[in-house]
Amino acid sequence: MSFLDTLRQWDEAITYVDRQDLPEALRIFLSIQEPNSKISFDIGCLHLLNQDLEAAEKAFDCSIRKDEHLAVAFFQRGITFYKTKRYEESLADFQKAFKTLRGNQLIDYKALGLRYKLFACEVLHNMALSEAQLGNWEKAQENLVKALDYKTEAKLNIIDRALQCTLKQKLFKPVEFPSKELFRPNKHYVAELEKKDYLGKAKVVASVVPQDAFSGFAPLQPQVKDGPTSPKEPEVLRALEGEPHTVLFEFVPETSDELAVVPGNIVFVLQKAADNWASVIFNERRGLVPYNYLERLEISRASKQNEGQSVPPTREPPTRPERKQGLNRRDDSIELTQQDAQSTEDLCIVKVRFTFNFAVSLPPGSPYAMLIEKISRKLNLPSASITLSLTSEATGQSVINAEMESVWSCVSARHITLWCVTKEQTDGKQQDDICFVALHSYESQNPEDLNFNQGDTITLLSKVNQDWLEGQCNGNTGIFPAAFVEEVPVASN
Repeated sequence: MSFLDTLRQWDEAITYVDRQDLPEALRIFLSIQEPNSKISFDIGCLHLLNQDLEAAEKAFDCSIRKDEHLAVAFFQRGITFYKTKRYEESLADFQKAFKTLRGNQLIDYKALGLRYKLFACEVLHNMALSEAQLGNWEKAQENLVKALDYKTEAKLNIIDRALQCTLKQKLFKPVEFPSKELFRPNKHYVAELEKKDYLGKAKVVASVVPQDAFSGFAPLQPQVKDGPTSPKEPEVLRALEGEPHTVLFEFVPETSDELAVVPGNIVFVLQKAADNWASVIFNERRGLVPYNYLERLEISRASKQNEGQSVPPTREPPTRPERKQGLNRRDDSIELTQQDAQSTEDLCIVKVRFTFNFAVSLPPGSPYAMLIEKISRKLNLPSASITLSLTSEATGQSVINAEMESVWSCVSARHITLWCVTKEQTDGKQQDDICFVALHSYESQNPEDLNFNQGDTITLLSKVNQDWLEGQCNGNTGIFPAAFVEEVPVASN
C-alpha cells in the first residue's frame, strides 16, 4: 500500500471517529496493511474503548515496536496491563514511559497530531498505584513524593489525594488517557491528496524593458534600487550563538517546519518552547526537533597547557553555579521563594542544619522512613550513617527514631528545624579530609561564598561543578572558585 493510500484511509478513519462511528473507524484502521506507530496506537485506543484488552495490547506492542521512544504508547499499554491485573508488567511500562520523558515535566504531542500532554507527575502517580497493588506501600509513597517535584498547579490536588491514601494504605484511581483522542494525519499532507494543476495554462509574457531582445520564458527585470549595503550574515554564524546538542535518536519530519536528523548529528538549539519542541539549526537549515531527542554537548575550552603555573586568576571568578530552584542559601537560614511557598501550602517544610543548611518538604504525619530517605538523598549518604535530633546536641532525648510523634508535635506554622550529624562527626573525627591552600585571597559580597586570605587552609566538603567547590575555613562554610586554591598532598605514613 502506498503512502498516499495509507494517508487517505487514516484521514477517512479519523472522520468516522469525529462522527462517533467508532466501529466503522476501527474497520478502516484494520484494513491498512502496513500501519505506522501512530496508526497502531489509534487502533489500540479504539480496542481499549471496546474493552478488547487482548487486541489493545497487541496494537500497543506494534506501536512500541515501530517507535520505542513513544512514551504515550508505553503509558497506554501500562493502563491495559493494569486493567488485566498484571501489575508488575503495568509498573514496568509506566517506568519506561517516565524514562522516555528524560526528566521533562511533560511532553506535548500536539505537533505530532495528538491533542494530549503526558505529564511526568501522572506517570509517577500510576507507578505508585501499581506498587500499591503489589503491596509495596513505601515505594508507592516514594513515587508520589517524587511526583511532587514534577507537579503543576493543575495536577497538585490529585497527587496530594493519592499521597494521603497511601499513608492510610488505601488504593486510589489511576490516571487514564482519553482514548477518543487519537493521532491525526498531517493536515498539510491531507490537503495535497487532491490533484492540482501546478502548470496552469500557458500565456504570453511581454517585456517591459525598452530594446529588450530576450526571447526566453520571461523578460529581463529592472535592477532593484536601494539594495542591501552589506551582505547577509551567514546562517551558520548565528547558529553558533545557540547551545550545541548531540542528536540521540533518529527523527523523521512529518511537516515542513520539522528537521530531519540522525544519531550523532550536532545541532545548535536556538530556542526551547514549553511544549518540549526545540528550534535548531543543522547544516545551515532551521527547523523543529523534539528536545527529548537531544542531549546537551558540553564543549570545554579550558586548556591544561599552563597547568602548574602560579599565575593569579582574574578578579572575576568563573560562571557561578545555578542555585537550586526554591532555595536561597544564607549563613544561618534558608528561605523558600514565593513561588515554591505557594505550591507547598499543604506540605511541612523541614529545615536541616548540617555543615551547610538545606530544606526538604513532605506531608505532615509522614513516617520516619520518608524523612530520612529524602535527607540521605540530599546528602548522598546512606541513611544508616545519619542521626537526626530536635536540638543542636544529639542527646538521648532529642535524637529522632522511628517514632515521629515528638517531631510532628514541634511543628509550628508548617515549619520545623532539625539538626543532622553523620557517624564520622559523632566519632569526633573525619577520615581522609581533602584540604586546599589558598593561592590568592578571595572576597565576595555573595552570602553563600566562602571568603579567605592567601595561605589559609580550606577543608573540602563537596565539589559543586568543574569550576566551583564547597569548603570550610575559619569556622565558615561556603562555595569558592577552584582556580584560587591548590590541593595539599596527603602525608604518607
